[in-house]
Amino acid sequence: MSDQCVFCEIIRGESPASFTHQDDTVVAFMDVQPITQGHMLVVPREHAVLMSDLNETSAMRTFRVARKLAAVARQTLGAGGVNLFVADGEVAFQDVPHFHVHVIPRYANDGFGLTFPRSYEHPPARAQLDAIAAAIRAASTPATA
Repeated sequence: MSDQCVFCEIIRGESPASFTHQDDTVVAFMDVQPITQGHMLVVPREHAVLMSDLNETSAMRTFRVARKLAAVARQTLGAGGVNLFVADGEVAFQDVPHFHVHVIPRYANDGFGLTFPRSYEHPPARAQLDAIAAAIRAASTPATA
């Protein structure tokens, strides 16, 4: 845990939170600036700034709890859908430097939306997509000796 992290303070019991889940790996609590009714944050107890900093077991448990809470939000709050959102890094709008998953229940006309860049209207050519896919495959496949 980090001494200067608001989520670590919540996990240690030093800052208040309205918990929806607690176990030995993950906690979940209501967002204090909710986008919609029922907006929750699912946070691993282990302090890790980015998703890649988090051990695989904690990462998988965090997503498993987020998935469960998404289903509960649909059943309990009458949400018509749910967005699971991760802001991984400052440029991706991460404002708390502790990895977390937003569980955002969605309701008809709730006012929350996504804005796409102009380039969205003009998708790249298949050759460009194939080249990017090949680069990602090459980087993620271990070399064989």
